[in-house]
Amino acid sequence: MEQTVKTAEIPVRILRDGGTIPVVGMGTFGSDRYTPEQVAEAVRGGIQAGYRLFDCAACYGNEDKIGVVLEEAMEQEIVRREELFITTKVWNDMHGKGDVLLSCARSLRDLRLDYVDLFFVHWPFPNYHAPFCDGDSRNPNSKPFSVEEFMGTWRQCERLVDMGLTRYIGMSNMTIPKLEAVLPLCRIQPAAIEMELHPCFQQPELFDYCVRRGIQPIGYCPMGSPSRPDRDKTAEDLADMEMPEVQAIARAHGIHPALVCLKWAVARGQIPIPFSVKKEQYIQNLRCVLEDPLTEEEMERMKSVDRNNRLIKGQVFLWPTAQTWQDLWDPAGTICQ
Repeated sequence: MEQTVKTAEIPVRILRDGGTIPVVGMGTFGSDRYTPEQVAEAVRGGIQAGYRLFDCAACYGNEDKIGVVLEEAMEQEIVRREELFITTKVWNDMHGKGDVLLSCARSLRDLRLDYVDLFFVHWPFPNYHAPFCDGDSRNPNSKPFSVEEFMGTWRQCERLVDMGLTRYIGMSNMTIPKLEAVLPLCRIQPAAIEMELHPCFQQPELFDYCVRRGIQPIGYCPMGSPSRPDRDKTAEDLADMEMPEVQAIARAHGIHPALVCLKWAVARGQIPIPFSVKKEQYIQNLRCVLEDPLTEEEMERMKSVDRNNRLIKGQVFLWPTAQTWQDLWDPAGTICQ
């Protein structure tokens, strides 16, 4: 397949040290619905189409297959390593002393890389759940957020930078109270924070908090993730692509509502990481951010779509004394214990 978008055509964001990251990437979480092989083939097609940012994670269970694709693409000179921006994450069961280095080493081995570009702490606590569990699953050993434990994990991430195993480190699924507690303690500040961001869940306070501090927001579920795992679906969830405002803008541009979500995300300043195994879809996801941007009026209208509708609630990570999944997100403005 001929490269659809040349690397030089893809706009970039500037990170805190002047480095760059593409404005859109491809996610690799198969939502429990696609095999590692299918995800890897999407990455293969994505590279050929022009994607350069790929968001990976140890717990997705497909990094070894993706690694084969990355290695082959570089050997065939389809892409150079320095053109790629690869992220991965330490899973909750690897927060212990020395385990972060082991997690990174395993990801590097599986991805067949000497370094990753950005290494995230996937969730801010070591609460673990089994793969493919249902939404009612709970681990009795789960604990609330601890500044001391989190910083123990972050110090190991800082060592990864010192060792040249990652260029940048980042956090994910954080809240403002948690960031207020840990950012002053960081020797190396996070270059990016991955968070749920889509039209019905815009998180303006957290988004602005990060931007003011030079931290790049990266948004998962950018189109509302209709194929997310069943454990993450509840009756009160809204469908972003069915919102009247989104559909009206889609009609005005003659495009699918999903592409409105992506155009909005890029214009707002976050980096969306949509996932699809369908060639036509992932090519459209990339090309749409390069052409026919939303107008200022449309961007203003998109603000009204926000319903504070979190889709990935994280209830499987709750500790025994927690009252509700909202305790994971510090709704009162203080860290819930």
